[in-house]
Amino acid sequence: AQAMAGNQATTRPITTGTSVLGIKYRGGVMLAADTLCSYGNMAKYKNAKRLLSVNSNTLVGASGEYSDLQSISDLLKANALADRCTADSLYEEDNNEECAKEVWSYLRAVMYNRRNKMNPLWNDVVVAGFKQNTDGTTSDTPFLGVVDKIGTAYEDDILATGFGGYIALPLMREKYRADMEEGEARALLEDCLRILFYRDCRALNRVQIAKVTKEGGVLVSDPYELDTFWDYEGFKQNKGSLGTDGGW
Repeated sequence: AQAMAGNQATTRPITTGTSVLGIKYRGGVMLAADTLCSYGNMAKYKNAKRLLSVNSNTLVGASGEYSDLQSISDLLKANALADRCTADSLYEEDNNEECAKEVWSYLRAVMYNRRNKMNPLWNDVVVAGFKQNTDGTTSDTPFLGVVDKIGTAYEDDILATGFGGYIALPLMREKYRADMEEGEARALLEDCLRILFYRDCRALNRVQIAKVTKEGGVLVSDPYELDTFWDYEGFKQNKGSLGTDGGW
């Protein structure tokens, strides 16, 4: 019966989400992504949320195959539940949750393990939160890291996956400052998402913003739509009149 089932591995991503952006700012870390999942070339699901809370101080976002993101989410939630069930205290405030760097390190092992089995999880996962002190308390040091589908992992102050690595990341490098306020970080991410909507045919102007702060924990916004402007001369001009085939 198992031989009749055929190949159960995901051989290529089918239902996919595009870029996830991440940035550190004064007092926290912020992620941003749109809510579109494309079925091949079709913009099929327009309310697919790709920013997820793992626990009270860790946030993840992912681009790539949406079903694999759901699998990662289930795995992380199961780990968080196991941590609570095996904790020494029944009180939630005494539970020693995994910090963001521990979640990132765990995902790096999971991705590399699946890659070695020739059955990768087709995602680039961004992990945001705070590091942990040696005594188990939450550190003041924010954390932002990414893991790709073959287990390559690194940390940085600004991150972008998918097409955002080509279009949004240069803009973020130009505007980023280590002492940015929350409002400045949010405005920069919204500008980058807007430009991605203009340039990436797998992007949407319906987006989510999420942040992690030491005092407030994880907060994920409801989806909302960005204002767009289509009256730029480059958008209105007939490219066919330039003596070309009409392409960019």
